[in-house]
Amino acid sequence: MIFNKTEIEGLYVIETELKSDERGYFSEIFTCEKFLKEGLSFSAERLAQSLTKKRGTIRGIHFQKEPKAEIKIVQCLKGAIYDVAIDLRPNSLTYRKWFAQELSEKNKKLFFIPKGFAHGFQTLTGNCQVQYLISGSYSPENAGGVRWNDPLFNIKWPIKKPTLSEKDKSWHLLHNKN
Repeated sequence: MIFNKTEIEGLYVIETELKSDERGYFSEIFTCEKFLKEGLSFSAERLAQSLTKKRGTIRGIHFQKEPKAEIKIVQCLKGAIYDVAIDLRPNSLTYRKWFAQELSEKNKKLFFIPKGFAHGFQTLTGNCQVQYLISGSYSPENAGGVRWNDPLFNIKWPIKKPTLSEKDKSWHLLHNKN
């Protein structure tokens, strides 16, 4: 695994190293020792998958508030997504900054998203399958979200007219909050 720091502290894009032969490939997507060597403490409690049928769909942008904040490792297993993380840590130098990375079945990259971030993605192809390793248990009372088009963040989504769930359409705008 190759750990690539982003311009936002604690947020990493991880490249997998494939061992390929005539049968296919083998790749590690999580090795505790390698994460600890990078200073990343992570213990998965959940493994989740999503299938999104329609190109241009946005899932998110979601987060879990303390004391149930989560760390996520995200990978696109089929298709391609534009994956976005927003720094919501008030004491961070990059507070309210966002970073995006294309994840795809072709590039096999992983996105390490620490506690204190909101996360969502837009499908770049149809029938996208995404897998998440998640550090904590889901807590509906600590769940929150950020509106996909909030002017405070001004995220540059690649597909302009997205499909959204009713829940994701209804998050309040944060652009006028401090």
